[in-house]
Amino acid sequence: MRRRRHTEEHENHERWLVSYADFITLLFAFFVVMYSISSINEGKYKVISQALLGVFNDPERSMKPIPIGDEQPLSVKPAEPLIKDSEQTDAGLASASVDPLKSISDDVRNAFGDLIDSKQMTVRGNELWVEIELNSALLFGSGDAMPSDTAFSIVEKVANILKPFANPVHVEGFTDNLPIRTAQYPTNWELSASRAASIVRLLAMNGVNPGRMASVGYGEYQPVASNDNAEGRARNRRVVLVISRNLEVRRSLTGTGTANATPDAALRRAGTQSAPASTAPAGGG
Repeated sequence: MRRRRHTEEHENHERWLVSYADFITLLFAFFVVMYSISSINEGKYKVISQALLGVFNDPERSMKPIPIGDEQPLSVKPAEPLIKDSEQTDAGLASASVDPLKSISDDVRNAFGDLIDSKQMTVRGNELWVEIELNSALLFGSGDAMPSDTAFSIVEKVANILKPFANPVHVEGFTDNLPIRTAQYPTNWELSASRAASIVRLLAMNGVNPGRMASVGYGEYQPVASNDNAEGRARNRRVVLVISRNLEVRRSLTGTGTANATPDAALRRAGTQSAPASTAPAGGG
């Protein structure tokens, strides 16, 4: 009987590859985690990016080293400011001390003292807006939106006061509750809106920036007096110019009308920013 030859098992000399592969996988995961939690210095990235663009686009810059990190100043002497601190402080105090709304209110009172005394014009306001209320009889004929000669004179003076300031202005038109049914003005809505738009047009003609103007007509629906008598109806027929602290205040007032608006907390938050000084003031309706 033949004896079965014993075959020796082949020894695997490549088992180390399994451990090596596990090590490489863990090392790769480690670098992925480190990269994901790292932060990129955006400033240095932009410097390198601009330098590389210069290398390819400008041959003269190709020989210059790429700046990495903070560059050292050429001189240890601090740069002298173009404007001294005292001058900056004085300018800041001067600009902060001038309130456009107060200046406009004071100028209107000085220019129209006779109309204010005769109750045909009313000037009132708060820290967020100034109202200039005019009796419609001063500006328009009965049932009409065509400005009178007096309206041209009044609006010209108002425009000269508003032009130096950047505050937005909108004009509100109001009527009494007596119905109007004409081909041009079917209801008081059209009449009040047309009167407000006429004042806006006059303000623009006299140099007020039209980009910051608006007009709105409220018709008979925001009375300030009773419509049961002639005196009350005369008070309700009015045009109000509203000069706001900024555009946010103007938009808030346009939605509610100044007859129902109060400087509440929301409006005060909207009025924390002044109108930009770089633009001309607006007249609106």
